[in-house]
Amino acid sequence: MKPEIHPEYHEITVVMTDGSSFKTRTTWGKPGDTMRLDIDPKSHPAWTGVQKLVDTGGQIAKFNKRFSNFGLK
Repeated sequence: MKPEIHPEYHEITVVMTDGSSFKTRTTWGKPGDTMRLDIDPKSHPAWTGVQKLVDTGGQIAKFNKRFSNFGLK
């Protein structure tokens, strides 16, 4: 392999939505970083069959405000 063309591969901690965590190796972030998941297999509707509304940054509130009077004339 050519030197210095590959990303650094290191260990990070991944924290699931229920608070459980595990260590994995990745090129994401810096060594020792923590990745906190918003959606994972324990909370994703495709695996659980239950819909859960995740509002990141108030996007749903913004949508509701923008279209609150839509069709009510």
